[in-house]
Amino acid sequence: MAILFLIGPRGSGKTVAATLLERDHGCRACDTDVLIRERSGKTVAEIVNEGGWPAFRALEKAALLEAVNRMRDAGGSPAVIATGGGIVLDPENRRCMREHGVVAYLAAPAAVLAGRLEPPRNDPSRPSLTGLPPEEEMARILREREPLYREAAHHVVDATMTPDSVARTLYGMANAGTGREAQ
Repeated sequence: MAILFLIGPRGSGKTVAATLLERDHGCRACDTDVLIRERSGKTVAEIVNEGGWPAFRALEKAALLEAVNRMRDAGGSPAVIATGGGIVLDPENRRCMREHGVVAYLAAPAAVLAGRLEPPRNDPSRPSLTGLPPEEEMARILREREPLYREAAHHVVDATMTPDSVARTLYGMANAGTGREAQ
């Protein structure tokens, strides 16, 4: 069975969608950022402070491969992997996701993403990518990464929908070709 990979920038709802798919639809879910924290015992901010973004990206690549292996070996219900926003920066990661499953880009405008990153929803364990205010940072990130998200994606999902609507849309993708109907 193919794995459904969720990609997109911070605040696009990848972790929320994976959680809803697991809780409400019985999907097996994994989050690469959680794997990184479990394996390293450190937050993203701590990893970046100690080794810079290259150190984090190396751990991210290893977490993606671990997540793919974990989901492929388990079999059973549909599998979903929520990824970090920068996973698409590495061409090998983009290739891996496309080879092992279906890739869904959760797309939203910079203003929406920035609003989701404001306190109290902001995760203080995630360092700023640019040092800019949230909306400027998200606009820059989208300019830089949007082509990579679209290159990697089989589907683009409107991440401005409600989380439940996003999850239902994704569940339909996770079940495409399995003979199971979306619920």
